[in-house]
Amino acid sequence: MSTRDLFSFFGERFAEIDEYLVLLRKIEEAAQSGPPRIAVVNARITTQQQRILYSSVYLQLYNLTEAVVSRCIEAVTKAATLDGKWRVDDLNSSLQAEWVRAVARTHETLNPANRLKFAMDMCNHLMAQLPLLEFPINIGGGGNWDDVAIERISDRVGCRLSISPETMRLVKQALRDDMGPLKLVKNRRNGLAHGSLSFVECADGLDVEELNKMASAVKEYLRETIDCFARYIDLLEFLDPARKSKVAA
Repeated sequence: MSTRDLFSFFGERFAEIDEYLVLLRKIEEAAQSGPPRIAVVNARITTQQQRILYSSVYLQLYNLTEAVVSRCIEAVTKAATLDGKWRVDDLNSSLQAEWVRAVARTHETLNPANRLKFAMDMCNHLMAQLPLLEFPINIGGGGNWDDVAIERISDRVGCRLSISPETMRLVKQALRDDMGPLKLVKNRRNGLAHGSLSFVECADGLDVEELNKMASAVKEYLRETIDCFARYIDLLEFLDPARKSKVAA
């Protein structure tokens, strides 16, 4: 996935959330004159149904957050292995560590024979000075992505996030339960996914204005995160500084 693809993907996916929020706004406005109805069948939209619709925004925002993280990391590995142009010693130290983790499987429980096999594979690759092949970066299980976790995975691959002060203020400002938007989205999504929170309970006291505020903060943070990864890739910051300076020359 190219950096252009990242922006295109994000724009398309967030447009879906925006459309959904427009629908919720119309339902909320209709409710000011009594229970909103679906005109064709004259079906009334109950308060419980309205809350269920509101709660779905948490799921949509979380799914987008996780997808953005996955695709940013995927874009890094694709750039590093593009056309077999780079070798392991060309990478910066952070990405080298991720390559070793992937090839030698250092964080997996292996029997002695398999541990030796993967260590030999890594050594043979290095001694033959083979070009890099695409390798996976284990970003961990789902359900954990908020601004703190995103900063950690970015640091792991050597991509320094540079988020504007205004956006940082938005994502750190508590909305509910002393949690900022991204942490709240993660918390509510996990509550819904694990069944500890019902969809009706999740949206208790919630209105579209608050949902829009939360979505806007998440949008800006993710957009700026993609900006940082795009610069990291386009400026070849995944390379060792000495190798990068030779390329620039």
